[in-house]
Amino acid sequence: MNDAPHFGPARSAFDQDWRKVVRYGLVLGFTLVFISLTGMPDGLNGRVIVEPWLSMGYLSLLWVPLAVGFAVTYEPVLEGMVQAKPGGRELVAGAAVGLIGGLCLSLLVYLLDSRDLSDPLVNWNQALLDLLTRNGSVADGVVLWTVAATALGFLGGLMRLLPPIVLRVVRAVLVTVIGAAAVESLIDDLSEEFKLEGVVKWLYHPLGGLEPKGAIALAIVAAVFVLWLGGQVKKGTAVFNTAREARPIAVNSVSVVAVAFAAIVLPMFLGRLTNDLLVNVGLFVLLALGLNIVVGLAGILDLGYVAFYAVGGYTIAILTSPTSPGLTPAYPFWLAIFIVVGMATLAGLFIGAPVIRMRGDYLAIVTLGFGEIIRLTVRSDWASGLTGGAQGVLSVPGPDLHIGGWTLPLVGWTFPKLEVDLMGTNPQHILYVVMFFVAIAIYVSWRLENSRIGRAWMAVREDESVAEAMGINTVNAKLQAFVTGAILASFAGAVFAAKVGSVFESSFKILVSIVILVIVIVGGMGRIAGVIAGAFVLVGILGGPNQPGLMAEFSEYKLLIYGALLVWMMLKRPEGLIPNVRRSRELHLDEFLQDAWLRGEVDRDEAEAEAEVDPEAWAPPEGNDGLAPA
Repeated sequence: MNDAPHFGPARSAFDQDWRKVVRYGLVLGFTLVFISLTGMPDGLNGRVIVEPWLSMGYLSLLWVPLAVGFAVTYEPVLEGMVQAKPGGRELVAGAAVGLIGGLCLSLLVYLLDSRDLSDPLVNWNQALLDLLTRNGSVADGVVLWTVAATALGFLGGLMRLLPPIVLRVVRAVLVTVIGAAAVESLIDDLSEEFKLEGVVKWLYHPLGGLEPKGAIALAIVAAVFVLWLGGQVKKGTAVFNTAREARPIAVNSVSVVAVAFAAIVLPMFLGRLTNDLLVNVGLFVLLALGLNIVVGLAGILDLGYVAFYAVGGYTIAILTSPTSPGLTPAYPFWLAIFIVVGMATLAGLFIGAPVIRMRGDYLAIVTLGFGEIIRLTVRSDWASGLTGGAQGVLSVPGPDLHIGGWTLPLVGWTFPKLEVDLMGTNPQHILYVVMFFVAIAIYVSWRLENSRIGRAWMAVREDESVAEAMGINTVNAKLQAFVTGAILASFAGAVFAAKVGSVFESSFKILVSIVILVIVIVGGMGRIAGVIAGAFVLVGILGGPNQPGLMAEFSEYKLLIYGALLVWMMLKRPEGLIPNVRRSRELHLDEFLQDAWLRGEVDRDEAEAEAEVDPEAWAPPEGNDGLAPA
């Protein structure tokens, strides 16, 4: 079956929905002015993409006209409708939107020069004016942004005319060049371990950013990958999926062994910066996997999830620290972790039992309150004798572990290479500990998702009343989800305390719960791979609430980006980056039913049309006079 779109005749270039064009243009203008007044262009201007042509500050403005110019030309094609062939109409719409947006930004340039609104708008200053005019006059800035926004909007419309393969190449080139500049520190860290300093020196400018020749080389590599290797990757994926369907146990076993081998060997070749970054990502993967069970599988909106993170952190700190203010048992980490599990279970039951019968917004508000109650309790004078109050618990030891020194009993050979020493808070050693707990969390999530309990959770998520009517004990099911999520969060808290060497109540603010929830939503609720991808994208690149990411310049704006990304995901892709199939069907149930109804209507019309053309189809079968049923 040929899935290529069938186009009708192209429409006139000026046959536009002008109200839509003006609306998109004003949205573009408002977005450009808003980004400018947040201080993002000036704050990110020090991060160079391609030296000396493009910086991250200008890129924060330039991508918007291109994206809006592309978006304004989108027209949904319903079942049975014929899509008009793209042409000059898309180019005019994109250019018009860019022109309106450019004029709005030009108005800001004029006002920056003629008015002083720095009192309410802290970024209304000379630095922003200099950046928008490129240290020129106001007229230069007006001409620059009017022309640039119009041209970029035109290019956005032009992208609708490109063949799909060319569009993929363009996207790959843009993502590769910008991504390579964004992860410069990571590549620099890796190059030292892999002895590739010469390549990095050729690609990057000494002061930061890609050299023009480096950007061109990466663009060529990206284009070749899409044009040639992209097809090979698809073939390889198809072969892998076929083999997986034929022999699922063997293929999955080999995959697990390969991933485990990579997880053991790779940290040895990574630098300190990369290992530390992966530790932060791993901690949020652990937290997000736990919340994924609560929110993604059971449908319980828990906004106080950070409480269990705090329980794990404070329990391990009190039990292992020799300077703990109350108890000083100074247990080793691997013994205390069992007590952490018990405390997390009690905390899950204590918080979950009174609120578990609530639903919807009420449940979210109450869990939000419990999250803050835990934090304020450990800070209070009442609990300071045990938790240290505002001074916290210090001198928390690392998760020391010694395994190995195995000797063959018959010949007495010793294998010193098989010795495992995890000592102190070395990022590489902590990364192994984090991966150990993440592996446990992935296995538990995977097994529970396909178990009787997992199906009960999903039934509760889809419709709690129906699940109860079907005989599911919804209270027990929700409580089990709460406790399971609490235990996984406590693991993350314990490792976090051992990594940092201390715990303070300021590390467990409500913002942590919000960030974990954003990771689950952006990655894909109910999908393990989606949660992991969400943690890598958000925490690895932008950074966590108190953890730096690859792009440290975005630390001031990451909450703004989190919010914008969350709104966009809710509007355009509510199922997340890597969606769960069942969850996608739930979210798009109305569209699915509408499509099914339309397909049924079309099939019925086609059957009736064929019957009218072929009268024999209506003739009764031989031996039937037409009165008796066939």
